[in-house]
Amino acid sequence: MKNKIKSIIKDIIIKDDDIGFNNKKPRDSWLEENIKNIPKGKTILDAGAGELQYKNLCAHLQYTSQDFAKYDGVGNSEGRQTGSWDNSKIDIISDITSIPVKNESFDAIMCIEVFEHLPEPALAIKEFSRIIKSKGTLILTAPFCSVTHFAPYYFANGYSKYWYEKILKDNGFEIIEIDFNGNFFKYLAQELRHITMMEEKYTKQKGKIISRSPINILATKIILNLLNKLSQLNNKSEEILCFGLHVLAVKK
Repeated sequence: MKNKIKSIIKDIIIKDDDIGFNNKKPRDSWLEENIKNIPKGKTILDAGAGELQYKNLCAHLQYTSQDFAKYDGVGNSEGRQTGSWDNSKIDIISDITSIPVKNESFDAIMCIEVFEHLPEPALAIKEFSRIIKSKGTLILTAPFCSVTHFAPYYFANGYSKYWYEKILKDNGFEIIEIDFNGNFFKYLAQELRHITMMEEKYTKQKGKIISRSPINILATKIILNLLNKLSQLNNKSEEILCFGLHVLAVKK
């Protein structure tokens, strides 16, 4: 009996497989693969490029960055902020819905984790349709669900595949692929891991942190273990909830 209890405890403690950590890694892998597929020497616009974190993936391409360049890392101090932000390397400073370039200027456009920060993202798609060449590649990612960040430049917590299917079609794009990042169980695990951080920032008690008590740490481990097992058995729960969507489209 004693050995069985030890086995159960061991299972609870070590078998959550780090579920809920790093939803960025699958997105970056998907992005890298699709950028690699763009032929050498083609032109690409990084729309809403921010700090140019994906410029290194475009060494084989003629890279241009665009951003409105108003976010400073502090914002209005609400929600999650980065603390600092460097806009100094942006090539084109403009509104993403009105980019000062000629029609059909680029062979490809990527817009990564930007749409939740736009009041009218459909207008950005319309602008992309204007400035991308026929048969050009459009690479998009955005949250399906997200928490407030970069406020006050935060206008929606995410977009479903149905949004992309309608808006891209309406603007002359054909969707090649829609990929889901994560699933219902992974998303719950991510937010469960954020409880202590949220407790520290958004509750009134001072001193002792409730979520760090031994019983609550154990309870968290038990739930993470459950979510990990359910995620391994996942069958399309991403249609209910996931981190975000990755979309590959071509201009007709």
